[in-house]
Amino acid sequence: MKLRTSFYKQIILIAALGLFFGACKKDPYSLPTLQDVLQNDAIKRTQGPNIVGLNIEFAYAMALPKAKGKLVSAEVVASIAGATGTFLEHRSFYTNSSGADVPVVVGTPSVTVGEKTTMNFSVDTFAATLRYFYLVPEAARGKTVSFTFTAKSSNGETVTQSLGPYTVAKMDMFRNKTVSDANAMYISIQDSTIYTAANVGANASKVDLVYLYRATPTTFAHALVSPAADPKYLPGVTLPAGMNRSTKLIKVFSLQDFNLAQLQFGIYIDDVDFQQLNFTDAPNFATNLKAEAGVWVETADGKYRAYIYLNSINNTAKSAVISMKRYQMQ
Repeated sequence: MKLRTSFYKQIILIAALGLFFGACKKDPYSLPTLQDVLQNDAIKRTQGPNIVGLNIEFAYAMALPKAKGKLVSAEVVASIAGATGTFLEHRSFYTNSSGADVPVVVGTPSVTVGEKTTMNFSVDTFAATLRYFYLVPEAARGKTVSFTFTAKSSNGETVTQSLGPYTVAKMDMFRNKTVSDANAMYISIQDSTIYTAANVGANASKVDLVYLYRATPTTFAHALVSPAADPKYLPGVTLPAGMNRSTKLIKVFSLQDFNLAQLQFGIYIDDVDFQQLNFTDAPNFATNLKAEAGVWVETADGKYRAYIYLNSINNTAKSAVISMKRYQMQ
């Protein structure tokens, strides 16, 4: 069957994974020697910061010689229990001649209890590459998490592979929220919330930025402005009582963070980027904002810093779609 004939492909994959790890080290590396025993290897597939609410994806390869038996089970133990949605694939993946990943069912759906996720094989196979998705929980924010991968075969052999520790970012984020002139225009970094004209009253003191659009002058257009900015940057806007924060902003271009833009870009904003910012001479307004550009933000009390990215703008609707990463400084 295909799973048996793919044994040597899986062995090559294990060797390739080993080569990948070797390429990341300065020490000389040689391909592992094919042994007459159960072997395994694992890699982390996702790049960029590890963020609460997002998956960290791994590939776990295991194989033993055909004459030695078959795979019985695979499991992953995380040092911190993953959030609901953490799972180990019950399908093995191989790459076809076109370079596409092809899944083949090899077991029953995995079960996650606490830190451990287990998948039992249901077919007669001696080689598989499984994918493990760890949904980062709130409990891991700002901490490190490690993983132990284990495979067992019918001849009683057990092998393990440990990966980590990986640091989980302190920052959080929201994505694809719509702001609109004269309606959903009040942004609270503190609450990670966009308030409308109808519900901002009780939260006016928490608002850090006001979104507005003005067709004229053309240098104004889409803007994010502090409530305490000079009124000329808030034309036609009457602020609710108690809205008076002076938030600092730094306008930037060509910073399409991969997590926020969700496009092909490979730029990542991590915790350290927020820590290294200098807002000393930053203004409290940013006008003429463009799609796929953004602003660095520091709240008036210095407690939070954020990066707000404009996914898209709409001049006709006087609106924009924004995404934000937020980092708590204090």
